[in-house]
Amino acid sequence: MTSNQLDELLMHRLRAAGINASSMQARILRRAQLTLHHWAEEECGTSNQYGSFSLERHEATGQPYRYFYPYDRSLPRRRHLIADKEKSALRRVKDICDDLGCSFFHQTDPRGCALYISRDPLTPSNYTNGVACAL
Repeated sequence: MTSNQLDELLMHRLRAAGINASSMQARILRRAQLTLHHWAEEECGTSNQYGSFSLERHEATGQPYRYFYPYDRSLPRRRHLIADKEKSALRRVKDICDDLGCSFFHQTDPRGCALYISRDPLTPSNYTNGVACAL
């Protein structure tokens, strides 16, 4: 499916749940879900033949860093400050949900959809009652 078709499909699924999102709003929600899902995968970590990589937040400042942990213990651990794409995506989602009068839930396990939208408040125990923004 093309991006436009996926946007339209999400828009129709939202409308079926009583949320009248435009095609552009559906696109922003779908792309935010992709960003949040990728962020969750990176937080869990990845690796290659040289070492492991992960995203971690600084305990005091909350700034996100990409860490590299080399397998060769004689090499130093490195970190690089990165843009906070999670925070930006959640801000876009909040703005759209405020406009639409609905709520959202950000699920951080990378094994599933990262973003659910609903007319009703969503909690960790009922978030799957919302519309999954992953298609």
